[in-house]
Amino acid sequence: MSRGSRNRSREDEPAVFEALKPRLVLRARIFQSIREFFTSRGYLETETPQLISAPAPETHIESISIQDRYLHTSPELCMKRLLALGFPKIFQIARCFRGGERGELHLPEFSLLEWYRTGIDYRSLMEECEALFLFLSHQLHMGTRLPHRGLNIDLEAPWERLSVQTAFQRYGSLSLDQALHDHLFDQVMVEEIEPHLGVNTPTFLYDYPASLAALARLKPGNPSIAERFEIYVGGIELANGFSELNDAHEQRFRFENELKERALLGKPVSPMPERFLSALESMPEAAGIALGLDRLVMVFSGARTIDEVVAFTPEEV
Repeated sequence: MSRGSRNRSREDEPAVFEALKPRLVLRARIFQSIREFFTSRGYLETETPQLISAPAPETHIESISIQDRYLHTSPELCMKRLLALGFPKIFQIARCFRGGERGELHLPEFSLLEWYRTGIDYRSLMEECEALFLFLSHQLHMGTRLPHRGLNIDLEAPWERLSVQTAFQRYGSLSLDQALHDHLFDQVMVEEIEPHLGVNTPTFLYDYPASLAALARLKPGNPSIAERFEIYVGGIELANGFSELNDAHEQRFRFENELKERALLGKPVSPMPERFLSALESMPEAAGIALGLDRLVMVFSGARTIDEVVAFTPEEV
């Protein structure tokens, strides 16, 4: 019986929920273990507002507006303001919202884990990701091997580290430069590259083109590259992390470009997040990451769709 069936009758619900129960129990155990991991490492759990005055402007991420406010697409802006106020190690499990996202791996309302730490860069953050996954697998009594979609993925560190440039050379039909020029980067990534990532071990796909930097710092000595990575497990993207940009002028410039691009595409344009930009001026060097918890539960439970790891889909409420 399909968990995500939008035409499911009420009579189907008991049987569906009986099958769902073990995954919801596993989900709770994962969330509890995440909190244990971070608190044992001296992180402070934070809680920030879901309704904010201005989201981070991003061309392809749609914020949901409610009157004069926006449901946050991520707690990133508020959490970085906490870094600027002197909190060195923080994490949050947040409910987040994005318009127009629905599919086997997407929900318009979803759970996100974000954590930030001052005094490190994206390479140190990669090592902490490896430690988190191994901690979870041990807490769940799964050892170091993760069975997922017919694969047997080794979680032992070090994981594969693959630059975006090398990934396009190895798996793409176009060069990275050509894909960017022809606006085919995302298509080549999804169709040709992602199926090869995270097959034997999880993969850190790192060093993205500067044009895809968003809020990431550019690499010292090589401004064509952003210190950004994504984590892939069994071809599924789970997380996006980077060395944080803390140059307020550069960040404003990037936001302005994103807003211009949205206007050209006829998309709604939100206000500039001025409070965040003001705080950025005093934010120390840091690295941070957003990890999709629904997808994380998917890979640890063996689920094939995101519908199989949430209590209710959008169509059921």
